[in-house]
Amino acid sequence: MPSVAFDTTLHDRLGELGQRVLGGGSIDRDDARWLFELEGTADIFELIAWANRIREHFKGNKIHLCSIVNAKAGSCSENCKFCAQSSFYQTESPKYGFVDPEPVEAAAQEANQNNVTALGIVAAWKGLDEGPMLDEVCDRIREIKDGGKVRPDASLGLIKKQEVANRLKDAGLECYGHNLESSRRFFPEHCTTHSYEERLDTIGYLKQAGIKICSGGIIGMGETRQDRCDLAWELRAIGANVVPINILNPIPGTPFEKIEKLPPMEILKTIACFRFILPRQEIMIAGGRTVNLRDLQSMIFAAGASALMVGNYLTTLNQSVEKDLQMIKDLGLDPDWDADFADQDVMNPAEVALQG
Repeated sequence: MPSVAFDTTLHDRLGELGQRVLGGGSIDRDDARWLFELEGTADIFELIAWANRIREHFKGNKIHLCSIVNAKAGSCSENCKFCAQSSFYQTESPKYGFVDPEPVEAAAQEANQNNVTALGIVAAWKGLDEGPMLDEVCDRIREIKDGGKVRPDASLGLIKKQEVANRLKDAGLECYGHNLESSRRFFPEHCTTHSYEERLDTIGYLKQAGIKICSGGIIGMGETRQDRCDLAWELRAIGANVVPINILNPIPGTPFEKIEKLPPMEILKTIACFRFILPRQEIMIAGGRTVNLRDLQSMIFAAGASALMVGNYLTTLNQSVEKDLQMIKDLGLDPDWDADFADQDVMNPAEVALQG
């Protein structure tokens, strides 16, 4: 029987990096690049095993759940090539204006029944400015907050004035979703109607107002592994509290409709690499997981995920909430969690700068 080669150098380096992170240290940029370039099923499974230990050490067995309500759909002025709601593309995505209180209240009630921690109000437009629309948004946030069923979150595009962020905070907003989407280098490949710097500026206004940051990106748009590494590094630098990882679900009618889907093991490896780089953050798996991971969905937690978006996405369907909750429980994890994520310890951006 032929012997199977075992790379002790790789094994030792993975172990050293894993122990370093578990001990409260961090990996450097070269280490991160090396992790993203790992090949071979056995090596990826070893990486996943360490990511699972890191998740358990820093996050325990609690799984943070959130859901979203599409409060304004379609006709968006931005040309994001992955998005079915862009006015630049002909898709079957629904179109409607900013919703009345009743659909938001119904979504909050459903989220509460499913033990979901937060409900995100999402709107398809370029951004939010002072005026009647900001008043309506603040009203919806207050209604969710006063209802006491779930935490009100929001994802409302670019913010260009500190006053807008302050108004959202005063209305009761605790966390704002604003994905960087990709690395700075790759960003112009999927959006040219606004800049990477505008997204970073928005996050700056929100942090100044005392609002927590939910920021991540989309993998599988044609970016390189280095781009994914750079995105994780940027998210560490901005001190994101929650990091959603979306996997591109190519939508007919968008410029990315024919992009080949990422292999499931590449997705799991990416999640594990993010966990090494962001050991204390909530890493949430969001859009695209059902169609891209298929039967391997449950492995996201072993790969380091500590949060899950449940319920349907903005324009595509997800598997049922009941199935997600059963999946979490079958793994011995706890989906019934109402802890305050805002108290978590994330790395200070100054520490990141020191590590290059």
